[in-house]
Parts: sequence; structure tokens; C-alpha cells
Amino acid sequence: MKSRYTRFEGFEGISLAADAWGEEASPPVLLMHGGGQTRHAWGPTASALAASGWLAIALDLRGHGDSGWARNGDYSFTTFAADCIAVCDQLETPPVLVGASLGGVSAILAEGNSDRVVSSGLVIVDITPQSNAAGIQRIKDFMISGLGGFATLEEAADAIAAYTPHRERAVNPAGLRKVLRLGADGRWHWHWDPRFMDRGRTEVPGPDFQGLFEAALANVHVPTLLVRGKLSDVVTEEGVKDFLARVPHAKLADVSDAAHMVAGDQNDVFSSAVIGFLENDVKPRLPR
Repeated sequence: MKSRYTRFEGFEGISLAADAWGEEASPPVLLMHGGGQTRHAWGPTASALAASGWLAIALDLRGHGDSGWARNGDYSFTTFAADCIAVCDQLETPPVLVGASLGGVSAILAEGNSDRVVSSGLVIVDITPQSNAAGIQRIKDFMISGLGGFATLEEAADAIAAYTPHRERAVNPAGLRKVLRLGADGRWHWHWDPRFMDRGRTEVPGPDFQGLFEAALANVHVPTLLVRGKLSDVVTEEGVKDFLARVPHAKLADVSDAAHMVAGDQNDVFSSAVIGFLENDVKPRLPR
């Protein structure tokens, strides 16, 4: 199924790029990627959602892909959450929020810190308040290692292969060009604002803001699914138990042979789990 390009206005007017699949009148699902990724991470899942009767919208978060870069360098979790709420408000019906890593934290903060209707449900992909510090650091190290850019697409593919040793290595120039941009220096750079890595950025709030994350979880009352990659070095068994204790109505889906980037590792299994949850547990809200 072919997507169509669209844009939304985020917090403080920032322009956010998105691709949409499915009929405009269908209940919406807003997909938000992890730090350093782009909307293209969701292509196969979005297509499957549309085929199952949903309007799937894959968003480029601020500073990523074709979305605007924050003029003041504000890539705080609260601002990503504010962008999420702004996009939700532009949809006819409150959407189901599907968020991976950074996108998952943003979805939780958007839903859990609001005192009004934001979403119809949450799908949180491989992120919990209690996360493995070593796994988070590995993500950060990988992102920082590419800040100088790559001489060739092959060199970028080598870096990705080293970071994802459980995947079969492949060089897909068309796919790589979706996550890289050719800079004025002639080198290929990740398609996100380097300032995103300022202030010790990680995929979860630091200790000083952990309470904000936990308080938001306590206020999540919509249907919720936590998806964990069984090979993940980010989400631990203790983290899963803690999440389910904080959101007791939440369901858990384990995806075998998948690490932190679950949708990229085992897309068919991931998509089936999400669609099953939507069909069985989510009752789309009425139009606003």
C-alpha cells in the first residue's frame, strides 16, 4: 500500500513531517520512532495497519528526518510529548499512540501527564522506566560515533552492522538514504540534528526527571500494550515487572529474535501483535 506525505504543526509551531497510509475516515494510529531514527522505520507496520482498517501515520519527531530542527535546541522529553499532543489535536479522532524507545516515552508523557483525552490506547515498544544502563549507553555511543559522518554509504552500513550483529548484514542504498543526509562536506550524516545529543541525551529521562516518567505511568488508564524484544539489552525482566505493576491493566507481548529495534528485527511478528491488540483491546474514541 502506498503512503502519502503530509505535515503537522508541533509545539510552538515547529513543522513535523509524516507519511500516512489508509483511509482518512479510519481510526488513527500515530507511530513515533526512537531517537536517531525516522518515520521510515515504520513503513511495513504502517502498511499492515492500513490493510487492517486503520489510518496509520508515521511521524518524524522534531530534529529527525524531514521535520524541523528546534531553533533553541529543545529536544527535551516534555517537548517531544507536547509535539505528540499537538499532532493528536489535529486528528479527527484521538489516535492510538505507538512509540518505540524515545517515541514510547513521549507517548507515555503525552497521555499520562494530561488531564484530558489525548489517545485511545498506547503501544510502548521496548522501553520502561527501569532500563539497563549499559544498553542505553550502547545506543548513545553508537549515535555519537557517527556525528562526524561517513565517507560512503558502505561505511555507514558497516557501522549499522556492528551495532546490530544479530541481523544479516545488507547494504541497501535506497534504505540508507532514508536515514542519512549528504552534507555540504560531502559526507553522509545521520538524518537528525546533532544537537539532539547535547546535555547527555539518552532514550529515557535521567535520574532528576525519573519521577516525571513514573508519575505519568500512574495516570495511564487507556488500553496499553508493552512490546519487548527478547534479545533487548535495554529492557530487563525487572523493568517489565515494574512497568506492569505501575500499569496493571497493561498487556505484554514478547517478540523472540528481536532486540531493541523490535519492528526492524521481526516486523511481521511485531505488526501482528500490534494489530491483534488494536482489534481485541482498543475501542476507538468518537470523533472530537
